[in-house]
Amino acid sequence: MGDAHVTTQEDRRAVTPSLVADGPRPAGSTRTTARARLGSLRSPRRPRLWFEILLIAVSYWLYSLVRNAVPEQKAAALRNADWIWSLEHSVGLAFEETVNHAVNSVTWLIVSMNYYYATLHFIVTIAVLVWLFRRHPGRYAATRLILFATTAVALLGYYLFPLAPPRLMRGGGFVDTVLLHQTWGSMASGNFKQMSNQYAAMPSMHIGWSLWCGLTIFALARVPWVRVLGLLYPAATLVVIVSTANHFWLDAVGGMTCLAFGYAVSYAWYGALPHRLPKVVPARAGRGRPRALRRPSGPSGPTAPAARPSAPSAGRPVAPRRPEPDPAAAVPPTPPGA
Repeated sequence: MGDAHVTTQEDRRAVTPSLVADGPRPAGSTRTTARARLGSLRSPRRPRLWFEILLIAVSYWLYSLVRNAVPEQKAAALRNADWIWSLEHSVGLAFEETVNHAVNSVTWLIVSMNYYYATLHFIVTIAVLVWLFRRHPGRYAATRLILFATTAVALLGYYLFPLAPPRLMRGGGFVDTVLLHQTWGSMASGNFKQMSNQYAAMPSMHIGWSLWCGLTIFALARVPWVRVLGLLYPAATLVVIVSTANHFWLDAVGGMTCLAFGYAVSYAWYGALPHRLPKVVPARAGRGRPRALRRPSGPSGPTAPAARPSAPSAGRPVAPRRPEPDPAAAVPPTPPGA
């Protein structure tokens, strides 16, 4: 009987499945795990400086590479420019040439606009990204996604709709202000024209990026005059791109459309607009545990203050405290004459 008992135990051990390692996982738990991982990816998190610098640098390099690799298609770009110019005439809003000549007659103003077009496009955008990183880390990723999605969809426009800027139109009468006044700035004029795609004017990312900056500042800044400057920045950029004959105003509409797409992508991923997300998210250290849990503080931590004596309970007698013994009373008196 002892052998039969032992054999039964061995068989039971051999055939008993392990609920931890060998047993099949329920389908519901697998879906829950996948949903939890997706939710973790979609939840705001603190940005990492080294990763953001690398991501922005690589992304802009890829953007420039793809934008300049798109075939210029000069004939199609000039035909599209003529079509845009005719469309604007048909609606009575073909004012670019008038603005271009009027501003070009004021040398200091047009030269300032040339440098504005060349520099602020990058300086202000980077400054807003740094401000978001430092002051609104919980909203940084969602706002950055808007910028990236806007720029990505703009590449499709460059490929599908090549467009010559007004200054390159045949018989348009526009003035290339950078070339005329010998100011550096536009990557599509002067000595830099061989380094950039000349016919990637639709959509205008000067408008897409500047409007992204303006709306972000307006939504998140607290100082009223800073919010006003945020809205004035894309308006001033629109005047600059028209005055320098780098874009039609319809190119600006294309940039706004791309920005709307960027906002839609960010909203679909995070489930809210950036200004609705928490301003700050808790930092995480180690294996994804909050830092506050790894370094306890307060009454349960290593620096907890001493507990105060509790008040006596009602109805219970309180024993009188014994007086402390006097050390002087314990010393025997000294005999006289000693």
